[in-house]
Amino acid sequence: MRTNTNIVVRYQETDRMGIVHHSVYPIYYEQARTDYIKQIGFRYSDFEKMGLYTPLYDMYSKFMKSITYEDEIRVETRIDKLTPARIVFAYDVYNKDNELINSGYTSHAFVGKDIRPVNCKKDFPDIYEKMNKIYLEDQGEKRG
Repeated sequence: MRTNTNIVVRYQETDRMGIVHHSVYPIYYEQARTDYIKQIGFRYSDFEKMGLYTPLYDMYSKFMKSITYEDEIRVETRIDKLTPARIVFAYDVYNKDNELINSGYTSHAFVGKDIRPVNCKKDFPDIYEKMNKIYLEDQGEKRG
């Protein structure tokens, strides 16, 4: 499953040259990831109420083209890797002409309220099974 999040670049996200600053892309990723989770039937706040947290431990971002104030972009999001201990989300950012301008990923651990690692498959089976089903379907599409 791939979700699409549409974003209009705000003035405050640009640098002195009028180009979106590299530090803003993680914010776009977060917005898209939140939309992804919502579209599969959960909310991050629900995870937290249940005692499941997903802190970031790794991030990568590759820039191909720049974007500027008021540009309309689309962030396509998918689960790139899933294990009982972690999840990796991948992002492709497109401009209004459907040109790929950025791609990246964020890696997150599954932890409990005490910030200790948890086995999501065992401790939060409903969440894990839903995400795993989507992940496996996506993997099947890659092969087929």
